[in-house]
Amino acid sequence: MARVGLCCTFLEAPIKFRTTTARYVTTLAPKLRPGFLNELAVHNVRALDDAIAWCAAHGVGAFRVNSGLLPLYTHPDRGWTLAGPGGRGVAALLRAAGARARTSDVRLSFHPDQFVVPGSLRSEVVDASLRELEYMGEVADLIGAEQITIHGGGAQPGKLESLARLAEGVNRLSARARCRLVLENDDRVYTVEDLLPLSEQLELPLIYDVHHHRCNPDRLSVDRATELAAETWRGREPWVHLSSPAQGWKGSDPRPHADYIDPKDVPRSWLDRNLTIDVEAKAKELAVLRLQRWIKRTTVAHAA
Repeated sequence: MARVGLCCTFLEAPIKFRTTTARYVTTLAPKLRPGFLNELAVHNVRALDDAIAWCAAHGVGAFRVNSGLLPLYTHPDRGWTLAGPGGRGVAALLRAAGARARTSDVRLSFHPDQFVVPGSLRSEVVDASLRELEYMGEVADLIGAEQITIHGGGAQPGKLESLARLAEGVNRLSARARCRLVLENDDRVYTVEDLLPLSEQLELPLIYDVHHHRCNPDRLSVDRATELAAETWRGREPWVHLSSPAQGWKGSDPRPHADYIDPKDVPRSWLDRNLTIDVEAKAKELAVLRLQRWIKRTTVAHAA
């Protein structure tokens, strides 16, 4: 049966992640900055451990780790490292959170922000993107996160040229980061059909986002796209993404996500597969639990 996954944050559960800005850190005395960043990092990794425990207690099989777990880690001026004073005790806490995830069978993943574009035309954007991916690879290695999801990016001057740049960027990554990289179709530019050749070329799994596919369709049916994307995982449990449109499919823009998942948007073929469904809904854990209950009821009814 399909497992469901929670993305990054909670709506009602008392588990909160903290952040800061480089501007605020600059207002602190230099000797206080490492301690402040360490306090934030320790808090966030303990919150991650709590999030994994919550998932395990509620039968939620995956958790997407917020890319800002370690605030300002890659900032060009205020960045820090786990080996420095800002990282005191953080690596050990990350390993402990990862051990809990493995014991509880909670799959972990990352999904960088939209500014991470390793195939950008601008070299400074590529360099910054690779730094972000290397950071996530470092943390993923400590917690046992299986994948880091990226989109194809822009399409200037064309899709083929852009995907070639993306391949170049991917191949600059360390083995630690590259081995976890996966592609995802998006809702404006790159379809499943567009990305499958690059997925095969780079031997990167492809996450199938059915909402994006419905917004940005190609010649593939939902079931065929599911099948082809699953094959790229080469025997591993595939990941898929699911959301519903906030304004419904007849609204002016179907791209923004709704608070909850409309069961009509769940591909029925997914219910018979072993896969992980990341639930991208604004109601967060409430939406995950509601979908989980619906899947269980529907699966039992189907079996009967």
